[in-house]
Amino acid sequence: MVSMALLFVAGIASWTFVEYVIHGWLSHQFRTFATPLHDVHHRDPHAVFTVGAWLPVGATVAIGLAFFGLCGAMVFFLGLVAGFAAYEVIHYRIHFRHPSSAIEARLRARHLAHHAAAPDAIFGVSTSFWDRVMGTEPAFERMRELETEVAEVAPLSGPSNWRRAFFLSSGRPNTAA
Repeated sequence: MVSMALLFVAGIASWTFVEYVIHGWLSHQFRTFATPLHDVHHRDPHAVFTVGAWLPVGATVAIGLAFFGLCGAMVFFLGLVAGFAAYEVIHYRIHFRHPSSAIEARLRARHLAHHAAAPDAIFGVSTSFWDRVMGTEPAFERMRELETEVAEVAPLSGPSNWRRAFFLSSGRPNTAA
């Protein structure tokens, strides 16, 4: 039981690196399939570019559980998926809600600084760890300047594309702007 819990936690921790690779390398540093999707999010933060990933992720989880059950590899994979889900919640809250804690305020300031003034740095959304390891975290004084620049940015209003994607896929008319 402890080993399965450790595998799950390792999956969550591994997600933070996957997040960094997707956001930093695949969306910003190199031109890949993710770049145009992510560019849309930078132009309009309402557009959460991972919205299309949930159907294949859900199908992979269901198929994996059906074939392999709760073996170690699946528990690790479920940790990755839990990390992805946590990232989605954090990212949504960063853009659409006022922070409810000091940690959330720090994550929000970092990510908004990335959007507003440092698109070639600050790639971690759920943690600053990989930015520090990879050298994409601005120096302390510069980071404080960037965070100050975005401190008064109000949360977004209106729907994200989660709602739009739901309305389009449900057959109901897309009334969201």
